[in-house]
Amino acid sequence: MIKLYKKAFAGLSKPTWLLSIVMLINRSGTMVVPFMSLYMTRQMQVSYSKAGIVMGLFGVGSIFGALLGGKLSDKIGYYKVMCSALLLGGIGFMVLGQIKSYSGICITVFLLALVNEAFRPANMSAVVLFSKPENRSRSISLNRLAVNMGWAIGSSLGGFFAGINYTFLFWVDGITNLLAFMLILYLLPHKTYAIKPAPKTIEQQHSKPAYADKTFLLFILYSILFAACFFQTFSTLPLFYADGLHLSESFIGFVMAMNGLVIGVFEMLIVYVLEGKARITLYIALGVILCGISFLLYTFMPGTHWLAFSAMMLLTLGEMIAFPFKGAYWIGRSADHNRGQYAGMYTMSWGIAQVFGPPLGSQIAQEHGFKVLWLLIGSLTLLTGIGFYFLPKNPKKELVKATD
Repeated sequence: MIKLYKKAFAGLSKPTWLLSIVMLINRSGTMVVPFMSLYMTRQMQVSYSKAGIVMGLFGVGSIFGALLGGKLSDKIGYYKVMCSALLLGGIGFMVLGQIKSYSGICITVFLLALVNEAFRPANMSAVVLFSKPENRSRSISLNRLAVNMGWAIGSSLGGFFAGINYTFLFWVDGITNLLAFMLILYLLPHKTYAIKPAPKTIEQQHSKPAYADKTFLLFILYSILFAACFFQTFSTLPLFYADGLHLSESFIGFVMAMNGLVIGVFEMLIVYVLEGKARITLYIALGVILCGISFLLYTFMPGTHWLAFSAMMLLTLGEMIAFPFKGAYWIGRSADHNRGQYAGMYTMSWGIAQVFGPPLGSQIAQEHGFKVLWLLIGSLTLLTGIGFYFLPKNPKKELVKATD
């Protein structure tokens, strides 16, 4: 095990480590999103459906933010995009916590998501740029590890702060954004990574833009359907834990934290062992199907604390298998000159899913109950996993190393 860990982490560049540290700090403050639905229903006293609309507006802003971030990353460089997104996002979270009107929250959530989501395609482009072809999978998996370790810390602290005062969530989220901004500003000098124009290669001249890649668009469609189901984890699932299983905020935070912690400890090893052994569509399908089964457990299995923990661990296993290899698929179809487009559209797929996923899930839960919701979500996830399996092979390489 020690040797496996050494091999999994060896040889990564300093900028890769720095970008991952920035991501760790930034995501450690990710407390608002998983508790936003609880904040709206308990603190702001709105209905499930209205809380779902707020979560949906996160998605609307994320769509435009992902496209904007991807386009600007190709035009002006990832550095300026990351710095601007972190600075404005930090201020935005602090402002959001002070707004008490429902309409004001809706507007601010949209603008905040727009700014915040522009960071992701820029960060993806930066990590790919600073990695070598032979360790690209591990470089981006390290970044994902930072995301999930930060998620574990943020969810755990978020449950603690929510039990005291929900306002703390917004302040901590804002401060961690500003800390991440300062790290990039002082440790990654802009002049070192300025864009240098280069002549087009033959691959660039003949490659299609992301929106003209039909196979990629099919992949995006499946990604939207899967993400719409997966986003229930951050919207209706906390409500189900609280109102359906009658779990406390602290235990909800613990379950969410275990998701990130397990991923942080084991995902790099799983990627290292699995990459290059089989078609990546097989791994994607397997992971997505496991996530679907985890949702179905809420319909067919009894229990409270045990049910929540075991279903979350199964979801975590599916996530560790599916997500890295989903990243491998889209990066394998991109080139250096249009990677921002692909990254932006991939990020956008999550935003589109967040537009209709949480509101629709909340509406189903309110009108038909949670058991019907998990039956529908689980079934749709299983079908999406089958769709991923039958995607055409990547034309560049049949066995592509895993990335995210």
